[in-house]
Order: sequence, then structure tokens, then C-alpha cells
Amino acid sequence: MRRIRDWVFTIPFLVAFGFGFAFFDVLGRIVRPFSLRGFEYVMAMLQRYLMGTFRICGTKIIIERSPRIRPRTGYALVSNHQSLLDIVMIGGLLFTNFPKYVAKKELSRGIPSISLNLRWGGNALIDRKDRSQAFRAIKEMARRAQERGVSVVIFPEGTRSRDGRLKEFKRGGTAIMLGAADELPVLPVTISGSWRLAEKNLLPVPFGCEVRIRFGDPIERHPDDVDELLATVEEQIRSAFIEWREEPSATS
Repeated sequence: MRRIRDWVFTIPFLVAFGFGFAFFDVLGRIVRPFSLRGFEYVMAMLQRYLMGTFRICGTKIIIERSPRIRPRTGYALVSNHQSLLDIVMIGGLLFTNFPKYVAKKELSRGIPSISLNLRWGGNALIDRKDRSQAFRAIKEMARRAQERGVSVVIFPEGTRSRDGRLKEFKRGGTAIMLGAADELPVLPVTISGSWRLAEKNLLPVPFGCEVRIRFGDPIERHPDDVDELLATVEEQIRSAFIEWREEPSATS
């Protein structure tokens, strides 16, 4: 019965989810030749819309956000990574901070809206087999984002966690990003529970999942602080997991 219920709500979710990709792809193509900022607003609206579609499946999203986070301000976000909803939530909730992402180059073709945004939105497209190219792309993304006063995001685990457990943080790409965007305050982000939504690749989406996201206090920068920053952010994320695990209703 539970699986039947999941599918009953997943079918309209998939229709709404797919419609969003198609609609905003067309809108983005219309706007982008005239205005990069307008295109960024379109992509932000897409992420806000996609975030809302998960409510069709009864998904409950609990948001904890530091009052020190300012709109229209650039940050260097360092987050754990559990599912595609992570990107949707970060982009949808930090609507006017216009976060940019690191993505494998294969995603730059064939996916409505997503591929368009990755190619035209100032993100870093990397070849995972070419370490030097990946670092150059991340560095260029971070440099441009800092110049424009927008945000950058990196997931130092390197790949999504399939079971919600926090993986070891990798220094390479994160250090490159923080070094190139050395004036952007660092924003720790902790996400828990989103892995359950994609456990079966959305076929179906489990009904009634609880997802939590915490945007911590921005950490101001000082010279040569990369290693210290990474240690601080990782500790904050691990502490949030422990805190939530001790709460009876928390999703690990």
C-alpha cells in the first residue's frame, strides 16, 4: 500500500517537475541574450518552483537560516551533498544571491533548463578525468563570481551520499574555489534527509519525507585561511548532524 501511495503522488509530481524544466528553458532562452541578471532570476525562479513541486509528495522542508545572511550578497557556500534537491534548495532559498555550481561537463547537454543554466549562467563545467582543467574552471568561476558579487557553491565530498552519511571532505577543488574567491565570506550549509527522495531515482518519490537545511553564520575571511576554514565548516556540518540525530523527529 505504501508503494502504491508513493506512485499516486509521484505521477503528478513528475508532470509538474518536467513542466518546470521545459517552461523555464524556453523563458531562459528568451531572456539570456538581453540580460545575464534577468537570466539568473529566471533560473532562480526555476529552482524555487522545483522546490515547491516536492510538496506534492508530502515532502516537509525545515529551513534554518542565519539572520546574518544578506540578500544580493556573494558568498562561498560549502555544503554536504545528498541529492539533486540540494541544488534546488540552495538556489531557491538564496534567491538573490545567485549561487553558481561545479558540475561535470556531461550535464551541459541534453537536460532542459539545467544544461542551459550550466552553459550560460557562469557555472564551472569540469572534466573529472582532467584535474588541471577542472581546477582552472573552478578558479575562473570563483573569480568571476567575486567580481560580480554573486555566490559560488562546492560540495567537498566530491559526490552525493547515497545513504545520508557524511563523507570525507576533499581539499582540492574547495581550496581552489576559496582561494580564487578570497573576499567572499564562507557560508556553511548542512543538508539532511534529501537522499531519501532520490533513493530510487524519483521512481517513485517516497511520500512524507522530512528534509532539513541549515545555512550557518557567514565566516569572514582573512589571508591564508583555507585549511582552517575547511576544518571549521566540516566541524559545523558534523555537529549539525549530531544535533539533528538526537532530536526524535530528525531525519538522519
